[in-house]
Amino acid sequence: MQAEDMEVPIINNINGNGDRQRPKGKDVFKDQQKESESSMESPNLEFEYGDTDSLTAELSELYSYTEEPEFALNRDYFEEDFKSHVRGRRWIELTPEEQRAYVMRLLDALEVTDRDKRLKVARAILYLAQGVFDECDTDVDVLHWSRHNVFLLYDMGIFTALLELLSMEIDNSQACSSAVRKPAISLADSTELRVLLSIMYLMVETIRVQTEDDRPEWRTAREAFKNELGSPLYNGEPFALLLFTMVTKFCSMNAPHFPMKKVLLLLWKTILFTLGGFEELQELKVRGRERLNLPPLPEDSIKVVRAMRAASPPASAMELIEQQQQQKRGRRSRRPLVKQDSLDTYNERDPFKNDDARDEEEDPEDADSGIEGEVDPLDRDVIIQPPPPPPPLRPPTERINFPKGLPWAPKVREKDIEHFLETSRNKFIGFTLGNDTETLVGLPRPIHESVKTLKQHKYVSIAEVQIKREEELQQCPMTLGEEEVEETPAEMLYLGMLPNLSQYVIALLKLLLAAAPTSKAKTDSINILADVLPEEMPITVLQSMKLGIDVNRHKEIIVKAISALLLLLLKHFKLNHIYQFEIVSQHLVFANCIPLILKFFNQNIMSYISAKNSICVLDFPHCVVHEMPELTAESLEAGDSNQFCWRNLFSCINLLRILNKLTKWKHSRTMMLVVFKSAPILKRALKVKQAMMQLYVLKLLKIQTKYLGRQWRKSNMKTMSAIYQKVRHRLNDDWAYGNDIDARPWDFQAEECALRESIEKFNSRRYDKNQNGEFTPVDNCLQSVLGQRVELPEDFHYSYEMWLEREVFSQPIQWEGLLQKP
Repeated sequence: MQAEDMEVPIINNINGNGDRQRPKGKDVFKDQQKESESSMESPNLEFEYGDTDSLTAELSELYSYTEEPEFALNRDYFEEDFKSHVRGRRWIELTPEEQRAYVMRLLDALEVTDRDKRLKVARAILYLAQGVFDECDTDVDVLHWSRHNVFLLYDMGIFTALLELLSMEIDNSQACSSAVRKPAISLADSTELRVLLSIMYLMVETIRVQTEDDRPEWRTAREAFKNELGSPLYNGEPFALLLFTMVTKFCSMNAPHFPMKKVLLLLWKTILFTLGGFEELQELKVRGRERLNLPPLPEDSIKVVRAMRAASPPASAMELIEQQQQQKRGRRSRRPLVKQDSLDTYNERDPFKNDDARDEEEDPEDADSGIEGEVDPLDRDVIIQPPPPPPPLRPPTERINFPKGLPWAPKVREKDIEHFLETSRNKFIGFTLGNDTETLVGLPRPIHESVKTLKQHKYVSIAEVQIKREEELQQCPMTLGEEEVEETPAEMLYLGMLPNLSQYVIALLKLLLAAAPTSKAKTDSINILADVLPEEMPITVLQSMKLGIDVNRHKEIIVKAISALLLLLLKHFKLNHIYQFEIVSQHLVFANCIPLILKFFNQNIMSYISAKNSICVLDFPHCVVHEMPELTAESLEAGDSNQFCWRNLFSCINLLRILNKLTKWKHSRTMMLVVFKSAPILKRALKVKQAMMQLYVLKLLKIQTKYLGRQWRKSNMKTMSAIYQKVRHRLNDDWAYGNDIDARPWDFQAEECALRESIEKFNSRRYDKNQNGEFTPVDNCLQSVLGQRVELPEDFHYSYEMWLEREVFSQPIQWEGLLQKP
């Protein structure tokens, strides 16, 4: 499947010419009023970004609410079998030896040929992995016994047995063909797969999470399981590739009954477990720089981001109108009262805020869009209220409290220094010295100081070293010899994914498109609800509301899993080798990932982040321990009391980080952001008062600021100030002025083709075993060549004379061809 086959997502409210289409009349006012209210009321979100949510939340998201009756089914099958072998006792009362003996009996029962009996045994194993909840009184007890049982199941070899059953179910052509013919697929079509995947997910997620009171044998088991999942032990490939195969098979409509949510969650957790999360990535990066003798990182990015505070979002058009009206009312009587002291007070609040309301009035398109205004309500209060009494005299230097320091150390690349010196030499001397950054003869003293400052902040990334090394290996293959490639989990995963990489990427993006809240239901789109829709559709209003919440929750979990999975792959491949990252990035770009993410954000993002698509009393393990209260339409509408939805905010940050990864240092892709009118969409995302999300939005705005025009920058000074305060500075980066725009032509095809050529050379050199044939030694001794024994098929001597006549005697020999150069 080619990237072009994928449906191109079209950004809402943008017509064919790329112009923003505006809603009519009252709709404008209503939209602006909603945005105004949401931006005025949006509080700071107490959100801590991490690899995953809490263990309880991650386990509860495995199950749909329509699967709730199956908890009792698992328990019943377990108790039926357990009581027939262990009389008068409960599971938690058995000794470890007795528990092992019973699990071994279950393992033997999995080998039976009867499909229904196998399913009953698998349900009994699932009940053990779920924590024998009928014998527990609290959620904590359930998690405790779940952890105990999961390590026991792994120790007894249950995972390998489940893997064989999963492979059988994937290759079950009868189930696939019946599902293809069915007009409507429901939970019943994927029962066996859901049970197997649920056990495997519980095992991977439970063993992955470390706790302080883990036993030594559990720590050993964790490392063994981690190595087992990351190694090519399953049919010669890592376990993750089997799950990737399920994803592509589902998206090609050959297996529409596959429970995609469970597959994606298991795939994400497997990658997270085997490759490592963001803390492990930081450690790998530090060790990688030490190995290459590079200076240490200037700061720990995870700690810097966690210490950041959210900025107040840009005001909406409604706030601007209200502010302008109050300014008109208060201008005559109060304007003369705004003296220097009150301006000092204003400056102390935020020295980077802009109070020039006239600048904002000059951009009618931005004002109309409802998201481009800049005056903060706090600023308005300063102007309108009478000034406070003058403070005591103090030195002028203390009047403005500037920030103590910017959060990031500035960085400079080697090519930035080369470009600076090339420009300076052309200006002062009239010729250049190529890539020489040491010779400063003939340049004035200020240039010497500038070069010294630039070199102090020079940052050499691991990627730059890898690119340079790759160029050397391409130029001197004989001199440098074979490259020693370390068999890391990321390397083994890339090697397995490489033949079908484009199919995997396109399949993931198709699922992301189908699960996005902005997507419209289409007849030809893939059905991702196969593992959430019940056999019998709801008949009451309450059942319909419950199913509606379940479907929305189901889609949110799919978006969460795909966004986290793609981000992990990009970050780990970039650290392993830059060209591995580049090929995944290019497949994503060619499959329309950039407009797809922008389409995702082209919605009321505050509503998405504060969505309450969950029913707490139905979440596992709460629903199996406590009595179920009576559900009403009012309780379902009220939802939970959380300030925000963790998974949705997590997904938004992941998608923004992916967009940053795809566009960083890529001029043609940055221009795609401009062409797709991403600035208003991203500005709307700034309304979410969460520091990490704002940081990645501001990064995306920064790289395209120079192409948005002077009027946009003038009307968005508060956003420009936020970029200055929160985003890392690149010395010599002309992001805020755009003076070099004309010097940068936009040739998307040429840039991507040059990158693809470098990627193909890398893959050919490193992974194509046949490409070094011309460098293999040649035996020139006639006797040894003729003396070699050649294995010929048994029937060769029967047709030898015919072969001799056809291939030798009847063919004219062109002796002069030997004298010609090849």
